[in-house]
Amino acid sequence: MYITDYLERFKDKKIRLFVDMDGVVADFDVGKPYDYDKKRPLLTNIEVLREIAKRDNIEMYILTITSLTVGREEKNKWLDQYMEFIKKEKRFIISREENNKISSRVLKNRFLKKVKRDDSVIIMIDDDPSILGKIRQSNPDIYLLKDTALVK
Repeated sequence: MYITDYLERFKDKKIRLFVDMDGVVADFDVGKPYDYDKKRPLLTNIEVLREIAKRDNIEMYILTITSLTVGREEKNKWLDQYMEFIKKEKRFIISREENNKISSRVLKNRFLKKVKRDDSVIIMIDDDPSILGKIRQSNPDIYLLKDTALVK
C-alpha cells in the first residue's frame, strides 16, 4: 500500500507520521556518514511529504538516529534547508553516542513505545526492514511503511 491509501483510510482520524531521514529523504549513499551538508535530498519523497504535511489531520515528525551527537546539528541544518516545513520541535534526532552505541533498531523502538497512545493513528516510514521488523515486534498498533510507499 502507498501512503496515500493510509491517508484516505484514516482521513477522519488524527495521524502522527514519523519519517526517517537517511535513505528516505536524504541519500544515505552520497558523502561520508557525517557530511550531512553533502547529502543529496530525495526531492520526490520530500515533495510528497510537503503536500501531506498540509493536511489538517497530520502531525509530521522526523525520527532519525545519528552516530555522534554532533550529527544532531548537521541534520537540523539539512532539515532547515530542505524540509523547513517540519519545525525543530517535531524533529527527534537521537544520538547513539549518548545511548551507549545502542542500535538504531532499539533506539527507534524505545522511542515509539513511549509515543502517546490516544485515538490517533501512528505511522512510521523507514527504509530499513530490520528497523521496521523490530518496531513491529513491540508496537503492533503502529502502521509501518517502507520508503517506497511514498511514490506510486
